[in-house]
Amino acid sequence: MVIAACSSALAQPLTPSQQAEKILKACDVTGGLVVHIGCGNGRLTAALRAGDSFLVHGLDRDRGRVALARRYIQALGTYGPVSVDQLRGQRLPYADNLVNLVVSEDLGGLSMDEVMRVLAPGGTAYIKTGGAWEKAVKPRPEQIDEWTHSMYDATNNAVSNDSIVGPPHQLQWVAGPQWARSHDHLSSISGAVSSGGRIFYIVDEAPIAAVILEPDWHLVARDAFSGVLLWKRRIPKWQWHLRAFRTGPSDLSRRLVAVGNRVYATLGVDGPLVALDAATGKTVTTYEQTEGTLEVVYCDGTLFVVTGEIAEQDESTDRQRPGFAPVRPQRPGYVENPPAKGIVALDAETATVLWSKSDAETTELMPTTLAVSKGRVFFQNADEVLCVDARSGDDLWQAKRSTSRSRPTWSAPTLVVYGDVVLSADRAVAEKKTLDTDEKRKVEWIVSATGGQAPVGELIAFSAEDGQRLWSCASRECYNSPADVLVADGLVWTGSLVKASDPGITEGRDPVTGEVKRTRPPDKEFFAAGMGHHRCYRNKATNEYLLLGRSGVEFIELDTGRPIPNHWVRGACQYGVIVCNGLLYAPTNPCACFITAKIPGFNCLAPKPESPGQQTAAPQVRLEKGPAYTLLKGDGPRSLAGDWPTYRRDNARSGYTPAPVGSALKPAWNKQLGGRLSTVAVARGMLFVVQIDAHTVHALSAESGREIWSYTAGGRIDSPPTIWQGRALFGCADGWVYCLRASNGALVWRFRAAPDDRRIVAYGQLESAWPVPGSVLVRDPSTGSGQAVAYCAVGRSSYLDGSVRLCRLDAKTGRLLSETIIDHRDPETGYQRKGTVKGTNMPGALPDVLSCDGQSIYMRHNRFDLEGQPQSPDVKHLFSSAGFLEDSWWHRTYWQFGTAMGSNYGGWPQAGNRVPAGRILAFDDESIYGFGRSQYIHHGAHVGIDGATIFHFKPQQDAERRFTTYRAFATDRTPSRDPQPANAAAKRKRAAVSGQAKKYRWTGQPPVLARAMVLAGNNLFLAGPPDIFSSEEPAATFEGKRGGLLCVLSAADGSELAKYDLASPPVFDGMAAAGGRLYMATTGGEVLCLE
Repeated sequence: MVIAACSSALAQPLTPSQQAEKILKACDVTGGLVVHIGCGNGRLTAALRAGDSFLVHGLDRDRGRVALARRYIQALGTYGPVSVDQLRGQRLPYADNLVNLVVSEDLGGLSMDEVMRVLAPGGTAYIKTGGAWEKAVKPRPEQIDEWTHSMYDATNNAVSNDSIVGPPHQLQWVAGPQWARSHDHLSSISGAVSSGGRIFYIVDEAPIAAVILEPDWHLVARDAFSGVLLWKRRIPKWQWHLRAFRTGPSDLSRRLVAVGNRVYATLGVDGPLVALDAATGKTVTTYEQTEGTLEVVYCDGTLFVVTGEIAEQDESTDRQRPGFAPVRPQRPGYVENPPAKGIVALDAETATVLWSKSDAETTELMPTTLAVSKGRVFFQNADEVLCVDARSGDDLWQAKRSTSRSRPTWSAPTLVVYGDVVLSADRAVAEKKTLDTDEKRKVEWIVSATGGQAPVGELIAFSAEDGQRLWSCASRECYNSPADVLVADGLVWTGSLVKASDPGITEGRDPVTGEVKRTRPPDKEFFAAGMGHHRCYRNKATNEYLLLGRSGVEFIELDTGRPIPNHWVRGACQYGVIVCNGLLYAPTNPCACFITAKIPGFNCLAPKPESPGQQTAAPQVRLEKGPAYTLLKGDGPRSLAGDWPTYRRDNARSGYTPAPVGSALKPAWNKQLGGRLSTVAVARGMLFVVQIDAHTVHALSAESGREIWSYTAGGRIDSPPTIWQGRALFGCADGWVYCLRASNGALVWRFRAAPDDRRIVAYGQLESAWPVPGSVLVRDPSTGSGQAVAYCAVGRSSYLDGSVRLCRLDAKTGRLLSETIIDHRDPETGYQRKGTVKGTNMPGALPDVLSCDGQSIYMRHNRFDLEGQPQSPDVKHLFSSAGFLEDSWWHRTYWQFGTAMGSNYGGWPQAGNRVPAGRILAFDDESIYGFGRSQYIHHGAHVGIDGATIFHFKPQQDAERRFTTYRAFATDRTPSRDPQPANAAAKRKRAAVSGQAKKYRWTGQPPVLARAMVLAGNNLFLAGPPDIFSSEEPAATFEGKRGGLLCVLSAADGSELAKYDLASPPVFDGMAAAGGRLYMATTGGEVLCLE
C-alpha cells in the first residue's frame, strides 16, 4: 500500500463540483466504480460522476441522510449511475477487488484493511485523516498477469503467468449483450485483450432479434475489475457479419493489442492501425503506412504489422435495401482470395517506419503465425518457417515447413516461440488445390463451416537461433480452430480433442528435446464432455492449469492432471476465453448447449476466495420492520375481479383477463416518467410501474395518471410489484424483498433474501450477487393454503456464489418460512458434480419471476412443491429458458407451454415443434395464443434470411429456399398433431423445413412485431413496432424510434378488428388490461391508458 499526504489539495472551501474535480485529478481516476463513504446530502457524491465512464455509490450510516441524498440525485436526473444506500456494520457491501476509488472524510469505524479489501489492484483510497487528505494506492499483486495480445503476447504462447486465477466460483461482473447475435453467422465478439487494469474487445451491438439488420460494431473498453464501461469507439465497417458460422477468418482477433496506456487496433476492416489512449479511447496516432492491416504484434516499443492489399469492393451482392445486410449464397463452400501480404515494422511512439518487407516470402504469410521474441521476428508461409531481424528486417534463416495447399478459412498453422525454440503445428499437407484455379497462389482458402475431421498433422520444433529442426510429434487441429500449442509449466502441451471420444491434451513434452515428461489420463476418465465436439476456439492456459473448451471451461490441474469441468460457462465462438487480472473472462456466445444451466452475458468470474464472506445472518436479523409495520397487521383490501394485480395478471402468468376490453379505443391519459420502464400492475384504482434503472416504484391513479407516491429501493427493480391486501411486494437487485403500503408507499417490512450483502457490477450498475426478481409471487389464504406466502427466487446461478435460493416468506410479516438452497455443485469437492451430464443437458437453476398453477411453483423449467421442495419437472406450464423478462428475442430461446427446453444444435428447436411456443404467449382455460416464428429449425432459423443460403454440414448447390417469418396464432392448450406423412423422406423434409407437428386453430401475419400481448375477453391485443420488412429504416423501426402499432384481433378467428398508431411501442410484455381499459408502458418512458 502506497500512502501519500495531500493536505493542501482541498485547503480552500470549494463547491462540490470543484471538490470532485480535485479529488479525481489528485487520484488520477478517469473512470470506474467510485464509492463515497459518508455521502451526507449527496452533493459531492453526484459530482464524483464526472462523466459517463463513472459509476458512483454513496454510503451513509444515517437513514435520513440517505433519503436526502437520494432526493438530491433524483432531482438531477442521474439516479442509477449514481445511487446511495445505508451503511451497516463494519464491512463494506462489495466484492473483493471491485472498487476503483474510495473517498471519505470519515470512515466511521471502518478499518483501512476493509477499504483495501474492496479496492481493485491499482485502486485508490482518498481518506481525510486529522484534517489532511491521504492517498493510498493498492498495489497490483505480482501473482496476476495481463493478456495483451490475441494469444497472450508477442510469442503467441496463449499461457498466462497469472497464479491467482482458478476455477470459477463467484461472479465479479457481467455486461451485455446477453447473447451473441447468431449461431449461423460470424461471432459477435472478434477478440479481447487486457492491460493496465482495463479490458478491451470488439463486439457487434446491433439488435439480437434481427440479424438481418446491419451490424453495429464497436471497440469497447471496460474496467477489468468492475466492468464499468469506460468508452467505446464505433467501427463503421467490419467483417461481413452474415459470413458462415465458424469459418473464421482466423486472424480477425489479431487486429487488437493493448499495452500500458495504449490500445492498438484497426477501426475498420480495411483501415490503418491506430493508437488510442487506453483511458479515454481518443486517437493518439494513425499509422498511415498500415492501410489494410490484418494483424499486429507489439514488442519492446515496436509494432509489427501484417498488411494486405485492399481489394476493390464488390457492390454486386444481394443488398436488399438500405438498413438490411447483404445476403449471399454460402452453399456449398467457396474460395476466398486473401490479399498479397507484407510486414511493416514501426516505432510505436513516433510512427516512424523502421523497415518493411513485401516480397515472395511474405505474399502468402500464413494467418496467426507472426511472432516476435528476443530481437527476432518469426512467421510461416506456404513453404517455410522464416526468421528475420526485428531491428532491420534482414533475413536470418528459413526452415522448410510445407503447409496444406487446400484448407478452410478457419484453419491456420500455429506458431509459438518459447525461449530458444520455435514450435510450428499444422494439419497434414494436402498437395493440391481443389477449387482455386489461380496458379499464382499456392494455397486455396475455402469458406466452409465443415470441421471436426481435420487430418492429423505434425508439431515441429525448430531452433530459434538457426532454424535447425529439433524434434516433432503428431498434432491435430481443434474443432474449427487451429491446433493448440501451449507451453505451460515449462512443458509443451498439444493433443487431440476434436470429438468427445478423443483423449484430450494428455502429454507434456520438453521444449528442446520433445521428450514426454508428464502424462495424464484421458479426459473421459474424469468427466463426460457431453458435447459431441470441442468448442470452436483455441484453448488457453496458465502455468497451473490448462483451460480446455470441450463443453464449457475445463480447468486441468497441471501438477495432478485432474480436470475441474464447468459446463455452465463458455467463451465466444472462434475466440474463447482469456485469463488475467486473477479472473476468468468469458465473452458472450450464441451457444444453446446446457441452456438451462448456462449463464448468459459477458461474464467476469473470480476463483473461490481465500477467506469466506460473512455467514448468512439469522432470519430475524435479515428482517427489517418499517414505519407502516404496525398499520398493516391484519387483512387489507383485496384486489377486484377485473384488476391486474401482478405480473401478467395472475400467478400462472397467463396474460389473460376474462373482463372484456373493447376494440374501439381512444386515449384516456398519458404520464411521462422517462427512463426504462417495467410493465405495469393495476389494482384498486392504482397503477404500479417501475423506472428500472432509477430503482423507483411509481404509483399512479389508474383513472387519471396522477402520481400518488414513489419509492426508491437499493437497486434495480425489473418488474412491477405484486399487489396483495393493500400491500405492494417486490424483489430488488439489491438482494432484498420489500413490502410497502399500497396506498402511500410507506415501508411495511423488508427482508434480505440474499445470504450476504455483497455487491457486484451487473449491466452497468451495482447489484447484489444474489438479486431478487421484482414480481414476487403471493399465494393468498383464500386458495386454501392457510397462510399468505410470498415466494421469490434469489441469486444468479446454482453454480455461482453458493447457490440459487427459493425463499418463502409470510406475506404479512416478512418472516422467513423456509429457504430452499439449490446448489448443483458437489458439497464435498465444491465443483461440478460427476455423472450428472446427459448429452448436452445438466442440472441447473437460473432464477426468474416465479409462476404457480395452484399445485406447484415454477422457476423456468424447475418445479417445486408449495413447501419449496424440488419435484420432477414433468408438468406443463408457461416458461422461457431465457426467463420471462429477457427481451432480446435471441433466436435459440422462446416461450413455451411445456415441460422442458432442449439443448444443443439440434435440441433447442424441438420444444417449439412439439408444444405451443412463441416470442410471447397468453392463455385461458382452453386456448393458447401467441406470436412467434413460423418454423423451428436448427440452422437457418433467423427471420428474414433465406435458410438455403446458410452453410450446413451437407451443403447443397441448389437448396430449396426457406424463409422463417413471424405470425400470430391460436391453438388448444394440448394441441392435436398433424398426421404423419407416410413417406419417410417426406417426414424428414417436414422436420427439416416446416418443422411443424401441432395444429393451429388459426394463424395470421399482423403488421406488427408483437412485443406485448394481452388477452381480454374475446379480444387479443398485440402491440410493438411495425413490421421492419415494410420499413425504409428497419433498425430505427425495430428500436421503436419510428413509433409503434397496436392491433386488436378476434380471439376466435384472428381477424383484425382495429389498428392504432402509437408514439412509441410498448416495452417488452408491457401491457395490462383492467376495468375495461388497456394500459401500456412504452419504450419512450411513458405510461398511457386507452379506453
